[in-house]
Amino acid sequence: MGMLDGRVAICTGSGRGVGKEVAKMFAANGAKVVVNDPGVGGGGEGGGTDPAQETVNEIKAAGGEAVANFGSVAKYEDCLDMVTQARDEFGGLHIMFNPAGILRDRMFHKMSPDDWQAVMDVHLNGHFNFFRSAINLLRDQEYGRLIMVGSTSGLLGNIGQANYGAAKMGIAGLSRIVAMENASKNITSNVICPSADTRMTRAVPTPKDPAAAAIREERLRRSPADAIAPLCTFLASEGAGYVNGQIFHQRGAELSLYSHPRPVKMVHKQYGWTPEAIAEVAMPSLKNNFFEMGDSRAVHPGTPLE
Repeated sequence: MGMLDGRVAICTGSGRGVGKEVAKMFAANGAKVVVNDPGVGGGGEGGGTDPAQETVNEIKAAGGEAVANFGSVAKYEDCLDMVTQARDEFGGLHIMFNPAGILRDRMFHKMSPDDWQAVMDVHLNGHFNFFRSAINLLRDQEYGRLIMVGSTSGLLGNIGQANYGAAKMGIAGLSRIVAMENASKNITSNVICPSADTRMTRAVPTPKDPAAAAIREERLRRSPADAIAPLCTFLASEGAGYVNGQIFHQRGAELSLYSHPRPVKMVHKQYGWTPEAIAEVAMPSLKNNFFEMGDSRAVHPGTPLE
């Protein structure tokens, strides 16, 4: 008996990397899987059927059930087609996992509107399109497991990834509210922020400092893509019903639970604040709690940002 026996899953971006490994483990645990991947390049260019079909072939060779889908999460109609395919091929839908992504890394002052919009379309809009396409089906059947994909680029920041980080932070907010709105329908929504040795991670420039570059390479070596699959498989299971609205980060064997933003300190002044009082009283009191600015890679050298 597998943890996901009798369930149907859609896994986007699953022709490569983390998505592929999660789709394979879902199938190994009994789920029937729609493997989606448009086969585009790391920046969203091109397209092809080979990546998704190769994952399907591997699942079938291992005795599992899977079908390929080549649509884009950036298109709502394509997401509706994925849901229809899951129902037509396998008779239902219970699990949705969305690691589909691209990168258009640029410093903010050099980022074009196209670079911004392309990343938003795939990541933030893609999350809306994908999960919105099936939410009413899941609500009607009073069951669903939604696994959204964020990033430490959103939670901690990373120079050169304003578009990607903004989209990923937005996904954390989206998941929190979807979890709140659907908890009474036995639907969970959680975020996994994976750090793994994948094509996207390798696209992040290597630190110039040799020591930081060596640390990054060692962390990648200890962070295979398949290390993420067990957490996603558990979150996709019926037994994970008590885990809802959470944010996890995983790198290799390291599994972390992240906090949600909360006030760290409050100051009060009777009758309200003036600009002068803000400068003389409030800011001196608050500044020891300020987020420390700087390149997150200098604080966390070579952290893979996937």
